[in-house]
Amino acid sequence: MKNKIILFALLVLTTMSTQLFAQDKEGDAIVGLWETGTGKARVNIIKSGNYYYGRIVWLREPNNEEGKPKVDKNNPDETKRTVALLGLRMLTSFEFKGNNLWEDGTIYDPESGSTYSCTINMTDNNTMNIRGYIGISAFGRTDVWKRLELKKK
Repeated sequence: MKNKIILFALLVLTTMSTQLFAQDKEGDAIVGLWETGTGKARVNIIKSGNYYYGRIVWLREPNNEEGKPKVDKNNPDETKRTVALLGLRMLTSFEFKGNNLWEDGTIYDPESGSTYSCTINMTDNNTMNIRGYIGISAFGRTDVWKRLELKKK
């Protein structure tokens, strides 16, 4: 009887770990290089722990009128207004919820200096809808991002 209980427990643990691994793999579908809907920026999304983050890694116009790298000049925190836009984290703390949905994160818009609640929904492997909002999702805006292939050297 004791052996049957141990065998049953191992079977349950194996099944649970397989399901958790599958969910992790599904959640990692968001990892990669993405171009924003306007094409002005490219964002690299990574996973750290159980959360997903995105940094600006390319700008169509990386320099300002003076020929210097663009900075986060609209940030409400004056101490961050000299931080370069290249490398800036704009997606923060997203959690995979299943069904191609990542929630509970924020998106920072350097053009306005505003941070919004945000959800990400992948419509297919190469397209995702990013919805930034204040309060409830109905009061927001959706941008469609496209996955970019990393060029191999």
